[in-house]
Amino acid sequence: MNSSTATPTTPFWHTPVIVIIVGCLIAMVGFGVRSVFGLFLEPMTFARGWDRETFALAMAIQNLLWGIGVPIAGALADRFGPSRVLALGAVVYGAGVWGMAAAESGLELHLFGGILTGLGVAFTAFSIAIAAIAKVVGPERRSLALGLGTAAGSFGQVVFSPLGQAFIANFGWHSALLILAASALLIIPLAFCLPHITTGKGEAHSDQTLREALREATEHKGFILLTIGFFVCGFHVAFITVHFPAYVQDLGLGAEVGAYAISLIGLFNIIGSFLSGAAGQRWSKKCGLSTIYFARTIAITALLLLPKTEVTIYAFAAVMGILWLSTVPLTTGIVAQVFGVRYMATLFGIVFFSHQVGSFLGVWLGGYLYDSIGTYDPVWWAGIVLGLLAAAIHLPIDENPLVRKAAAAAQ
Repeated sequence: MNSSTATPTTPFWHTPVIVIIVGCLIAMVGFGVRSVFGLFLEPMTFARGWDRETFALAMAIQNLLWGIGVPIAGALADRFGPSRVLALGAVVYGAGVWGMAAAESGLELHLFGGILTGLGVAFTAFSIAIAAIAKVVGPERRSLALGLGTAAGSFGQVVFSPLGQAFIANFGWHSALLILAASALLIIPLAFCLPHITTGKGEAHSDQTLREALREATEHKGFILLTIGFFVCGFHVAFITVHFPAYVQDLGLGAEVGAYAISLIGLFNIIGSFLSGAAGQRWSKKCGLSTIYFARTIAITALLLLPKTEVTIYAFAAVMGILWLSTVPLTTGIVAQVFGVRYMATLFGIVFFSHQVGSFLGVWLGGYLYDSIGTYDPVWWAGIVLGLLAAAIHLPIDENPLVRKAAAAAQ
């Protein structure tokens, strides 16, 4: 064979190890920045003279735009590759956080901190990075790799929570937001290390179109149930992320307790994500999801009934951390297992939209009810009821891979 006809070698920055590392770094920065916005509720509302609902509505809009944008960003990434989508998202993300710092009215906060930041978060979503990771890893290790990518996002929360509080304490909330805006731009050089791959490792090439994939998914009962169930995850996670630091201060505890609690959630979620990915590699993913949601209801119930001490707060944060984003490796794993990875970013984006509708409701309802009746307790109890419903709704899901008619006819 002439050497000129040899198959080109893959650039080293497109090898699986580098793709996994870069994907994890993108997830860490993107998720880490947006996970600390709850720390700004108290100082921003005090400085600007806003009520909590004003700030909460901005964060709710952010979560909703995040949810709306992720399926679009996922479809563009599946079509044109993740690099340009992530780079564009980083620019929008940074601009949104910068505008959030400059906002002097509720409308400006909703525009920059809500709409623009939400779109930036969507186009830098860790789901895009996870989809890129999934395509370079074979099915036998995919669930574990998805757990690794999710854990990286949690590590971002661990890093950015104490950093965000330190920035606020030492430089003020305005400068702290500017530092976070600059941090979001770190995603740009990382993004161009991710390859554009249409066929996942270990999978046969598919000529399925995006329209066919969407029709196939929406006609699948398990996909519908998975989408409905993920609403509850969003309700839990977003409410706690935004309102828990203020909730802790309302209990008479220091602001640092809330910041450490959010960081602790991220720290233990690293463990939870790894365990979830490993468990999904060996056992039923739907049963794992059902167990996680049921365990969340127990943790929230215990928080409400036990004495409100620092020990209780930290214990709740640790337990909830184990259960925090451990839903993601199993949810994305079911999508990849049933439908393949060709349009994984798009299909998970649709499931994730439901997650963000739940996020919108959890964040906004928390602010609205607190301003109306002076307590977060009704939202906590709503989270318990929804957790029980989610535990039940995942059990009927069919996890078996789809056998497509075209593929079956060719055999």
